[in-house]
Formats: sequence, structure tokens, C-alpha cells
Amino acid sequence: MNRSLTLPALLPLAFLLLMVAAPLARLLQEGHAGFSLALLQDSYIQWRLAWSVGQALATCALALLIGLPLAWVLARFDFAGRRLLLRMLMLPFVMPTLVAGMGVLALFGPHGVAGVNLQDTPWLLLYGNLFYNLPLLVRAGVDGLEQVPASRLAVARTLGAPPWRTFWRVEWPVVRPWLASALCLIFLYCFAGFGLALLLGGQRYATVEVEIYTLVAYELNLADAGVLALLALGVGAAVALAYAALERGLARPQRLAPTLRTPAQGWPQRLLLASALTVLALCCLLPLLAIVWRALQADATVWAMLAEPEVLAALGNTLRFSGAALGLSLLLGLCHGWAAQRWLALRALVFLPFMVSPVCLAFGLLLLYPQYSASVGLLIAAYALLAYPFVAKGVLSAAAALPPQLPQAARTLGATPWRSFCRVSLPLMRPALRRGLAFAAATAVGEFAVSLFLSRPEWATLTTLIYQHLGRPGAANLQLALLLSCLLMLFALLAFVVIEWPEKNHARAD
Repeated sequence: MNRSLTLPALLPLAFLLLMVAAPLARLLQEGHAGFSLALLQDSYIQWRLAWSVGQALATCALALLIGLPLAWVLARFDFAGRRLLLRMLMLPFVMPTLVAGMGVLALFGPHGVAGVNLQDTPWLLLYGNLFYNLPLLVRAGVDGLEQVPASRLAVARTLGAPPWRTFWRVEWPVVRPWLASALCLIFLYCFAGFGLALLLGGQRYATVEVEIYTLVAYELNLADAGVLALLALGVGAAVALAYAALERGLARPQRLAPTLRTPAQGWPQRLLLASALTVLALCCLLPLLAIVWRALQADATVWAMLAEPEVLAALGNTLRFSGAALGLSLLLGLCHGWAAQRWLALRALVFLPFMVSPVCLAFGLLLLYPQYSASVGLLIAAYALLAYPFVAKGVLSAAAALPPQLPQAARTLGATPWRSFCRVSLPLMRPALRRGLAFAAATAVGEFAVSLFLSRPEWATLTTLIYQHLGRPGAANLQLALLLSCLLMLFALLAFVVIEWPEKNHARAD
């Protein structure tokens, strides 16, 4: 076996073994040792499990009901700013969960901008879930609908089929696998979500992930927490396998004539387009605007609190931990992405960290490495674990688009595979690598669950400081939490600009 090929692959493999496989094995051991039917017969635990599954299914249903018509409008109508709008659908993905939660509270919480208090109701969490997941289904729907052959649509229209019949007979069979894949991800994100459920669920509508955190952090009940984590892992693994099977089918290349988009004509189509854009803004933009609006109403004394040592220390910790995690993510992502081009097993492991919830992962690390639970090294490694797959995926995607003649020419001239990658392929991958690093930076800056489990009080980051101020009484603490959320939002927006900034010679105005 080529030694130059093996060495870069060993680093991500060893990292995944130490940071994912071993902690999960320890978590499974803890859950198996403490497994008891009495726990599952507890009505309180049954409600937590039922609600965790129910809110994920309800979010899937709402996202499909709202998102499919929006995707159809965006796929079939052409209008000014369409490409920009499709790019803006990526914005929620770079927003930290606490920012989204604060936006929902600023909108529909006590004294919210909307004037409607939905606290202690299930709708608060469901709306927060839609903020993140509706763009995912819309984007998948648009991509799927664009795979519909133009010839089939033309034949259906020629034969006089009405729009609803054309959709059901021609478009639905093509877009269905794309929607199913997106719905698997939405279920996984909602079921394994932690930050939104902690902030918006309250006492009654908290999920299993929040219950695991409560059992560990406040009750030190590791046995029951291990059982719940074991159940959560089982559900997550089943959904992740379904998603992988669907994605394998969607990865097959198709050569189809693109469906032509037409401008909206007549007042019914214009009304349909305006309604779709309004719904997207209400679900995906309004919470962010509500944060800004409430933050601008803060008193001058609260603005002055931004210069307090506690806030400055949290800002410094956020930048310090995220910067170190980003450097480690770059190293791991390059090695993993490069080696995965030749090893199919490594390609399948790129997104392994995303198949496990951060709460279960942090709990497993806490059980396996108790002596390092309050160390900077373990905290940064956990940050990098959740961030580096974006870099590896960017490297893989860019490598697949490279002309194979270039690295072959370098190899012919005597360059080793690693030298050919660094000197020839890597410079051409810079745009994709930049986007991957931006996603990784947004993930590290907004990480919340791992910070709660593994950090010390003096290591408070912006996310944990926001949560601390939300738990303190008084309007000043709420206003400061909103201001800190605006600061986090600014970091996320910077990452979004880096991700979506058009490349030279590729920028085109709508």
C-alpha cells in the first residue's frame, strides 16, 4: 500500500475513532447497563419520547405542506432576484440555533413584536423548526422539479392536462425522492435538535435531547441519561440509513433538457409569486428582523454592558476556540477529503459526525474522557469534529469537478500524490475550500450543546453567555441577550457573505 496515501488517511480515521466511535461505544455500554423497562413505562419519559418524535413529524408535515408549493413557484417562474433568493435560502443554515431561538422569542414570546405570546405552546418550537428546515425542503424541491424533462411537460400541456394533473402525473414522481431525502434530514435535525428545544420548548415541550442534558447536568443520573441516549441513537441511525439510501439513488447522473422558466403572467400568477415570497419572508427572515428591532430598543445602559469584562471574555473565548477549531478542521478536512477520493469507505464517513446529535456526542465524550472533560483540548477537538466535515465535503466536491489530466500530468513529471494534490489540485479547489471553511467557522462560532457539557464557567462563549442572561431575571438581561444575539448574527452573516460571494469571472447579475 502506498505510504503517502496511507498517512493522510490515518489522521481523520484516528480522530473519528477517538471522538465518535469510542464515545458512542461507551454511551451504548452505559445505556445497556442501565436499561430498565421501568424507565420506559414512566409516563413522563413516554411523553418526552412521544413529543420528540411528534414534533419532528409535525415539522416534516408543515415543511412539506408549505414548502412544496413554494418550490414549485421558484422552479417554474422566472423573476428578478431569483438567483439571489436561492442563495439566501442558505442563510438559516449558518445561523446559530440560539440566534434563531432568540428571534422566535423576540417575535412570539412575552412582549414579542408580533403581539402574540406563544410561550408554553408547541407552536413556538414548531415555528423555530420551520425557520431552519423550510429552506432545506424548498431547495430540495426546486432541485427536484428542475429534473423534470421539459418534453414531458410539453406533452402534458399539449394533451390539455390541467396544471394539477400535470403536477401529479409528471412532476410528482420525479420530485418525490428529492423531497423524501430532505424530509429525512428535517426529521433528523428536529429529533436531535437541542438549542431550539431548550430555548423554545419550555418545561412541557422539551425533547429527549433536553431531557438527557437535564439528567446529566442537574441530576447526575447517568444511567437514565444513557438509556435515553441509546434510544435517540437508534432512531437517528435508522433515519440516517434511510437518508443515505435515498441519496445514493439521487447521485446517479441524469442528462435531461432543462425545464424553461417563464415570467409570471396575469394577476393570478403574480399573486401566487407574491404570496410565495411573503411566506418565505415570514418563516425565514422575520425572526432575524425581530431580533434587530428589539435590540435597537435596548437602553443605553444595556449597550454599555457590551464593554463589561464578562462580555469581552466571552467574545475572546468564542474567537479563540473557533479559531483553533478552524485550524484543526482545515487539517482534518484536507486529509479526509484527499484520502476519500481513493477510499470509498472514507467518503462514506465524511458526514458521520452529523448522524449523531451533539448532546449524545458530548455525553459520550464526558463518559469516556472524564479526566479531560474540562480541558481546552477536548473542547476544541469537539468543535472541530462538528465543523471539519464541511471542509472535507468541499474538497471532495471540488476534486470531482477537476480535469483529471492535470494531476496525471503532475504524476508523470514525478510528483507524489500528496505533492500533486498540494501544488496542482488544491489551488484550483480554493473557492470550494473557502465555502467549506465558512460553514465550519459558522458551526464553531454558534456551537452550544458541546459548550454546555464540556466547558468551564470561565470559558463562557457568546452562546453560553446568552443562555445565562436568559435565565436571569430583569429586562436588562433580556436586552443584553438580544444584543449578544445580534453580535452572533453578525458573525453568521459574515460567514454567509464568504460562502455566497460570487467568484471572479463567474458573477452575473439577475
